Amino acid sequence: MKVTGAQALLKCLEEQKVETIFGFPGGAVIDLYDEIMKSDKLTHVLVRHEQGAVHAADAYGRVRGEVGVALVTSGPGATNTVTGIASAYLDSIPLVVFTGQVPTGLIGNDAFQEVDIVGITRPCTKHNYLIKDVKDLVPTVREAFHIAQTGRPGPVLIDLPKDVMAAKVKFPELKPVKMRTYKPTYEPHPGQIDKCCKTILRAKKPVLYIGGGVIASNAHEEVTELARKLNIPVTMTLMGLGGFPGTDALSMGMLGMHGTYYSNMAVAKCDLLIGVGARFDDRVTGRIDAFAPHAKIIHIDIDPTSISKNVKVDIPIVADCKHALSAMNTWFDRSDKFNADEVKGIREPWLEKIKEWKARHPLGYVKETDKIKPQFVVQKLHELTKGDAIITTEVGQNQMWAAQFYHFNHPRAFMTSGGLGVMGYGFPAAIGAQMAARDRVVIDIAGDGSLQMNIQEMATAKQYNCPVKIALLNNNYLGMVRQWQELFYDKRYSATVLDVAPDFVALAEAYGHVGLRATKPSEVVPVIKEALATDSLVLMDFVIDREEGVYPMVPAGKATTEMLLV
Repeated sequence: MKVTGAQALLKCLEEQKVETIFGFPGGAVIDLYDEIMKSDKLTHVLVRHEQGAVHAADAYGRVRGEVGVALVTSGPGATNTVTGIASAYLDSIPLVVFTGQVPTGLIGNDAFQEVDIVGITRPCTKHNYLIKDVKDLVPTVREAFHIAQTGRPGPVLIDLPKDVMAAKVKFPELKPVKMRTYKPTYEPHPGQIDKCCKTILRAKKPVLYIGGGVIASNAHEEVTELARKLNIPVTMTLMGLGGFPGTDALSMGMLGMHGTYYSNMAVAKCDLLIGVGARFDDRVTGRIDAFAPHAKIIHIDIDPTSISKNVKVDIPIVADCKHALSAMNTWFDRSDKFNADEVKGIREPWLEKIKEWKARHPLGYVKETDKIKPQFVVQKLHELTKGDAIITTEVGQNQMWAAQFYHFNHPRAFMTSGGLGVMGYGFPAAIGAQMAARDRVVIDIAGDGSLQMNIQEMATAKQYNCPVKIALLNNNYLGMVRQWQELFYDKRYSATVLDVAPDFVALAEAYGHVGLRATKPSEVVPVIKEALATDSLVLMDFVIDREEGVYPMVPAGKATTEMLLV
């Protein structure tokens, strides 16, 4: 029996066990939306802007460890997804984004709401497709999901002409996806594992540097076992937070531009740096020639193009992080060369040095009695949620304060736009995260500049009963840019002062939610407690110290040891 392209697509989504998609309708996808309405297996979440659909799908997939799915119409519907797709691409997030397209006979004729979305997104997708024949639809969708979630994960886009969705096709049986030119390497080379482990045993001052790949491959248990077994201190990228328990004695928190003093110093002084699922980006390395200058470098990554791309590596291991770390743990368990007490003794002076750095320059801030400090708000959020909330962030100062002062002990609990740095990511991401984990507390730590970029999703949260909490760190500035202007441009605050701002409490109430406000430190805890006890969306408007900065900070072009401190 033949089915329409639209019906075939929905059957494909069922095959892939997709339960929720985020989208916004339009003429080019009207057939699909008609079929969605008939489905009892698929929940469609109507966002209020297509960018919100992709960010929500991104976070939904992250929380559940699945492929996120978004569906939009052609033309402006498709172009509105580009920011979300580019963010997912840089952060290696598995997504499949379906875009409507004009009928195949009109492609290239400048038809109404026609745009070459395949051409536009080619640089920021792992792969993309334009379906021209309905017979190619099902194999392509199956292939897209395979590509999105294997190897180094990433977004895949499928462009769907309207006539293809209406055409009839016999639904093909399910077969394993086989691609001759795409075969990611999952298992590490035994010789490289042997070389790597012997090098680790000889190291007196090693550091484990872990990134988002540890979380993507579900390798958090393996990396924790390795660190504790070998007494190796651990530092994390922004995307790697939660890959190793943030409250563990071996944790040094985040490294890089706004990393901790002690993590940056440890990397600068180590004799071995073990990079796992991280890509050595510029926010981590600072000035390349001064990054880990005394260290041999081991790099484990499933993407061979990431190895030695930015920093020269001594021992490359192309493999899935979980497989490589498992092999390393097994090597040490079986080796007669490994003595845990002996290794602990060798590393003790190194760990003492790191403790000394921690004591000298701990993460902190200047406390005042009459102004709310944003760091204090984040600390209280961590304390009152017992560190068990899912945190999303916008981008800027709010993002860095969240990364520094909310300590993540578990993976898939921190959702942020790392590589692209998208203002407006956090709120739709919080909705996606809440849809993925109805029993969890989800908090968007936001700035007043970023929050307004996708504020329309307040309606989405109301429609789908998402009781997310927004912790708004409100300073009436575009805070991070203002901080740079303060430090390097003689306080010339060009276009960073938000002179006109809404009453955020009233705005939340206008959408049918709850708004609360704190203007002094003594009000912070009561506001958070009331928000957590309220079973609906609550916007907490914390009126913070307007010119508070994020520290430590490495100025552009400087070495990571040249930090500006509080």
